[in-house]
Amino acid sequence: MSRNRERVIEAVESCFSENEKTSPEDMLFSYRGILYPTAFSSPETLEALKSLEIRSDDVILAGYPKTGTNWLEEMVRELESADAKYTEEEMKERINAEKELQMFPRLEFGDPGIYERMKKLPSRRIISTHLHPHLLPFSILQGKAKVLVLLRNPKDTAISYYHFYNNMPVLPSFASWDEYFAAFMNGKLAWGSYFDQLVEWNQYIDHEKIMMISYEELKEDPVLGMKKIAAFFGFSLDEENFHRIAKKTSFQAMKEKSKETHGKFGDILFRKGIVGSWRDLFSKAQNEEMDRKFEDSIGRTKLAAKIKYNVYCKA
Repeated sequence: MSRNRERVIEAVESCFSENEKTSPEDMLFSYRGILYPTAFSSPETLEALKSLEIRSDDVILAGYPKTGTNWLEEMVRELESADAKYTEEEMKERINAEKELQMFPRLEFGDPGIYERMKKLPSRRIISTHLHPHLLPFSILQGKAKVLVLLRNPKDTAISYYHFYNNMPVLPSFASWDEYFAAFMNGKLAWGSYFDQLVEWNQYIDHEKIMMISYEELKEDPVLGMKKIAAFFGFSLDEENFHRIAKKTSFQAMKEKSKETHGKFGDILFRKGIVGSWRDLFSKAQNEEMDRKFEDSIGRTKLAAKIKYNVYCKA
């Protein structure tokens, strides 16, 4: 499904080439105390976002960067179209609408006029974001549409984001893992603090229109994870479809196709896709520092229980 793909590839690659001339200090801007990539967004866009009108059938996916949002989005798009049973004609129309309206892969990307253009998209719109809850349009958290939040253990998230940061031409590189680790712990990265974002989402853990799922549980049993997602959004699929989509959206399958789906961006986006690679870089002191930070931020909350920190983050 090449929905919107070529245009996204073009946009990202032109950002890459334009950004070769950008100095590291100009690569990020701050909006309400949080950093964002200048290449993809602007304070004006984030201001304009407040005006977005949410539809009750919008499918909203949220998660901190590098928690698996590209994978989740691909899965949900497949589930949604299997449920909707689009004809080839309808599928084409949907792809063309996204292209013509110049849609971007994240809610916070693009020019300030993007939210006006989004009104012309056919339902059901699938909307992905890395934003903290307090920066989302009020109508999302009022419970107009359903929101699926993806969680991933902080140590693997930190490692994945480190490699992403250093390979992305539009983000300033770090000289060392230690320097990056300090920035991660202090939330001095694009999209701010991983921990602050979890603290915020934890307030919505019992909200009837918000569901949390972890990267690790989707890895362990993709079919079971997709069944939970389908039930939450009210998608109805047969057993065969779940297995077909699990195969199609496996990390290996997506990595193999990444050149054609994401262009140059593919190699940066799909690295290892495994659980536990933090053990390669974390020092003993860093391990202990993160254990403390996790405990102080969201230890003993329902959200922490979902992340299974003791299973995935203990040396």
